[in-house]
Amino acid sequence: MKTELLYLALVTAFTGLLWVPYILDRVAVRGVFDAVGYPENPKPQSAWAQRLMKAHANAVENLVVFAPLVLLANALGVTGTAIAMSAAVYFWARVVHAVCFTFAVPWVRTLSFVVGFLAQACIAWQILAHY
Repeated sequence: MKTELLYLALVTAFTGLLWVPYILDRVAVRGVFDAVGYPENPKPQSAWAQRLMKAHANAVENLVVFAPLVLLANALGVTGTAIAMSAAVYFWARVVHAVCFTFAVPWVRTLSFVVGFLAQACIAWQILAHY
């Protein structure tokens, strides 16, 4: 498996699992019945869980950009160190972003987001430069 496809799988799995901690918090704060039901006045979740929900939404929004870029590069046969490294950097930037968003680390959160964006831009550049 190509490195960039491995990191696409890792990014997708990581994004797919980000909901677990904040749902566990919801159960802990509201109880099982309110967590799975539709209470009229639900108790607010913990602040960290609210931030993780936002980090998860952001991860999903960015996966919509990252995945097609990696798949397009693969389909077109555009490969190399720049794409592989960009995919790895993107994965770790998303991990750092989720952790820093959850624990309210402002500067590192923003920096990790920018690094992830630049990794996506690098993959796009490699695709466009190839043709």
